[in-house]
Amino acid sequence: MHRVRTRLRSLPIILRTFGCRLREPSDSTERNGERGQTTAEYALVLLGAAGVALLLLGWATQSGAIGQLFDAVMDGVIGKVL
Repeated sequence: MHRVRTRLRSLPIILRTFGCRLREPSDSTERNGERGQTTAEYALVLLGAAGVALLLLGWATQSGAIGQLFDAVMDGVIGKVL
């Protein structure tokens, strides 16, 4: 019985050595419901950002803004080099 207690006392040290963390039971039960919600919120934000980026890319491609921007940047770089 003494060996079991000694091993159980050293378990948190062993787990921390390998990068694991122990949580209190109340902490993990409170946050379990929020984890899925947070993940869903991040996913929705990323989808929204991707949609805006696609709309901007479509507009810039059709209007020729990308070519004009590239020309302006290259002219500026060449002007500073020469």
